[in-house]
Amino acid sequence: MERTIFKVHGSGNTFYLFESDQETEHDWVSLTKWLCKVENEGGADGLLLVLPSTVADAKMRVINADGSEASMCGNGLRCVARYVCEKLKKDEAIIETMKANLKVKREEPIYEGVPTYAVEISPVSFNLESLPMKYNNQSEINYQLIPEFSQDIKYTAVSVPNPHLIGIVGEQYITNDAHQTSLAQFLNVENDYCSDGINVSYALPLKNDTIFVRTFERGVGFTNACGTAMTASALVAKINNIVQNETITVLNPGGFVKCKVIEDNGEYQLTLIGNATVIASYEIDIEQNNYKFISRKDTDEQKEYKKCVKVVREESASFIL
Repeated sequence: MERTIFKVHGSGNTFYLFESDQETEHDWVSLTKWLCKVENEGGADGLLLVLPSTVADAKMRVINADGSEASMCGNGLRCVARYVCEKLKKDEAIIETMKANLKVKREEPIYEGVPTYAVEISPVSFNLESLPMKYNNQSEINYQLIPEFSQDIKYTAVSVPNPHLIGIVGEQYITNDAHQTSLAQFLNVENDYCSDGINVSYALPLKNDTIFVRTFERGVGFTNACGTAMTASALVAKINNIVQNETITVLNPGGFVKCKVIEDNGEYQLTLIGNATVIASYEIDIEQNNYKFISRKDTDEQKEYKKCVKVVREESASFIL
């Protein structure tokens, strides 16, 4: 059976995007693991499934490279938003995800020639039960030292709805990832704190409206970017007065995004704005659990995105060049 599949990315967070009219059409875990192998066209961080929805314009499921399923993915949602909006010839849509139906819309390009979409990130919870996470019978962890994790890094735990542990760090923790690697690996195997694992991000303040974020993503490892992690990091930086602006530029190894953080009567409205780039389209043969690439057609969009990243990085700290 020949089918069309797309390779896409948001901020360098790379996925294959596949539309199906049936949730059980294929063994999605098997297909995802095959697609994400580095030897197969360079691999990817996961598979984005676009499915019919009875409550929204479309439904998104996210299968990680290891076969686990994520409740949400901000970078992936932008790519799905573009696919759905262009298919329906609309500028705005509603996408059903595991925990919420989210608003998405086409935005003015962040750089000439770079398709850009804004997506809602929701729901937001600081309650440790929502992650889930346990620590000293606390109900929240908000910008505090956790001596078992580090003697000098302040952490915040938040679900958006993916679970995140955000550490605000100095440059030494960005130029050397040993501490983040050790902590993230510990929290993503059997441990006393996070029974389902957790995404671990280290955020470095650069100026009053800019931070740099690197993420060890649950089920994936270090990624070029994680949309919900960047949004969660922007939220943590804003509520703790590390940045002052409502719209925050978040740099990452794969590029950058804009995150808008608005507080309304104690509730947070989060918007993630960034590229939705189509790298290539493929024809693949799917026969039970046997897969084969038949053809590939590249777009010119990645060239424009690289120009965008070059401009941004030239204005940023040297360690991410």
